[in-house]
Amino acid sequence: MKMSEKRLSVAALGGVHEIGKNMYFLQYADDILVIDCGSKFPDESLLGIDLIIPDVTYLLNNVDKLRALIVTHGHEDHIGGIPYLLKQLNIPIYASRLTLGLIENKLKEHRLLRQTSLHCIDAESSLTFGSITTTFFSTNHSIPDCLGVVFDTPEGTVVHTGDFKFDMTPVNKQYPDIHKMADIGKNGVKILLSESTNAERPGFTPSEQLVGAHMEEAFQKADRRIFVSTFASNVHRLQQIVDASILTGRKLTLLGRSMVNVVSVSQELGYLNIPDGMLVEPAEAAKLPPEQIAVLCTGSQGEPLAALSRLANSSHRLMEIGAGDTVLLAANPIPGNERNVSRIVDNLYMLGARVIYGSKSELHVSGHGSQEELKLMLTLMKPEYFIPIHGEYRMLHHHSLLAEAVGVKEDNIFILKNGEVVESLEGVVRQSGRVSAGQIFVDGLGVGDIGNVVLRDRRQLSADGVLITVITLSQTDGRMLSAPDTISRGFIYVRNSDNLMEEINQFIAATLEKMSKGDLGQWNIMKQTLKDALSKYLYDKTKRRPMILPIIIEV
Repeated sequence: MKMSEKRLSVAALGGVHEIGKNMYFLQYADDILVIDCGSKFPDESLLGIDLIIPDVTYLLNNVDKLRALIVTHGHEDHIGGIPYLLKQLNIPIYASRLTLGLIENKLKEHRLLRQTSLHCIDAESSLTFGSITTTFFSTNHSIPDCLGVVFDTPEGTVVHTGDFKFDMTPVNKQYPDIHKMADIGKNGVKILLSESTNAERPGFTPSEQLVGAHMEEAFQKADRRIFVSTFASNVHRLQQIVDASILTGRKLTLLGRSMVNVVSVSQELGYLNIPDGMLVEPAEAAKLPPEQIAVLCTGSQGEPLAALSRLANSSHRLMEIGAGDTVLLAANPIPGNERNVSRIVDNLYMLGARVIYGSKSELHVSGHGSQEELKLMLTLMKPEYFIPIHGEYRMLHHHSLLAEAVGVKEDNIFILKNGEVVESLEGVVRQSGRVSAGQIFVDGLGVGDIGNVVLRDRRQLSADGVLITVITLSQTDGRMLSAPDTISRGFIYVRNSDNLMEEINQFIAATLEKMSKGDLGQWNIMKQTLKDALSKYLYDKTKRRPMILPIIIEV
């Protein structure tokens, strides 16, 4: 889609109709500003995929108009895609202090730090890109240094809230700047983009301070080692775990690369206070008396390779959970992860651990505002037009109803899909067209090289396995020189299926004999004919459809 010269255009490249990979852009004339570049983890249907990032084709096609990437905060669903973006586009990055520290850590891993232009901003910063002036306001969330973003354009003011809640007793004293938000609304907001994660939850989200007391109580009741799993990026929660460890005289050890990285960056920048000598290596912690150690680990979402999962499976090489140990899950499952978390909880109980988890444990509060907070943001900003973002469709829908309840006209609310564009021209705002948007799969070192065809093959292999048949033909007359050699992997166990394998080989030989001499000279026709015939035969025999790979050798 080609944007008009003097139009204001707003769109999501990721983050709507889904949880994760948040990425949005705002364009006026020849200036494009990008907000966030996140990632999300795959579900069980995406076999072998490590990470999902946004499709940035539109930005690649307009590279000369790109001015900046503005990052609202340091969570993975907002910064996880940045290294992959920078490998294609060298765009300046603007972020707050802790967010920038976490981004730098990622860029070091990808060897991109030296070539990237990084700029530290705060709530008082003001930036100008062409005809767009960008300012900021403080919000609070489950990570420090969160910012909302204000774009003043010739077509009016656009506000992106970032992730937020209204926590009036924040543990880090970073209060939401309600007065500034009210001033922004008083000056007039044309379009508001506001996050929708908790749009289904009534009331207010509790303060993070409530978790601290429950954490200390759980630590005081534990007789042996304590294992705590939470989001590595929830620096407030990490500090509460440190404080509870100090209170009960425990040393602290870290398991999981992301946990080690976040603690290191947060300590270095002064966001996390851990007394000297309190942190010990896992090997040293294993030798200490169990009542003197607390273990802080990754894996609260049931990730198969994370530290908690390995501990629950007794496969961690440095530590193990024993009978009488206490495990605290200080995070609620993200939608879609419930089954993995339940499996880990079961395994922990089987090991004899005491497990404290779930909403009743009061070891976790959300970092996202509930309905009353979303209505408060809408009331403060008083937008003429509203775009709910950051959530699955039902969340966006509920948020749109809240907007109507506080006075936004129904016709002025746009529930968008990724890639759909809202434009403002001479004060008239409407939905018009779309740009390229979707998801790119990261698999090992490959980025974007795995598509639907490969995933379909992987699903077929995982469901019914593969059958490989090797056929040796004479180069002179096309005759079979020996019986077919057939190999099964994930289809049947050959040693227990001698008769079936013999029947398969006989069928392959009979199928080849039926082919005309012309077909025998064309390998592609031979392979396709054999695959079709063998697939039907195997389905009739077994009701399974393995992947069939004929290999033809001429000698």
